Amino acid sequence: MNNGETIQLWIKDNLYLSVLSLNSTVSASDAAKLLEDSKTSAIVVLENQIPVGIVTNRDLMIKIVAHSYPLDTPIRRVMSTPLISISPKTDIRDAIDLMINKKIRKLPVIENDEVLGLIVASEISRKMPES
Repeated sequence: MNNGETIQLWIKDNLYLSVLSLNSTVSASDAAKLLEDSKTSAIVVLENQIPVGIVTNRDLMIKIVAHSYPLDTPIRRVMSTPLISISPKTDIRDAIDLMINKKIRKLPVIENDEVLGLIVASEISRKMPES
């Protein structure tokens, strides 16, 4: 197995595969309820079935309160955009560098406009392969 295949398998084995996605018109209140019910911390936001942003618990909490947005505000107004993502072929170390440089904790893995999973910073350090 070459190094590229090893990296791809590592990413595939360490993805959170049940990634929530919602249309950008869904209300912040409905998104927050979904996050609470599913016990996850991020939703990939779609427009015309294409991933365009991400909303996290933190986005909802800080942006809704800081801007005094009403709870029926569409999540497109509080999502982080442009969506920063990687392909399943991305080297995990490049993914980590991207997360550090962009100061993000959740990184969707996307191929052909389909969300395959999510890499979460808190899990990477525990599962990082030895050099």
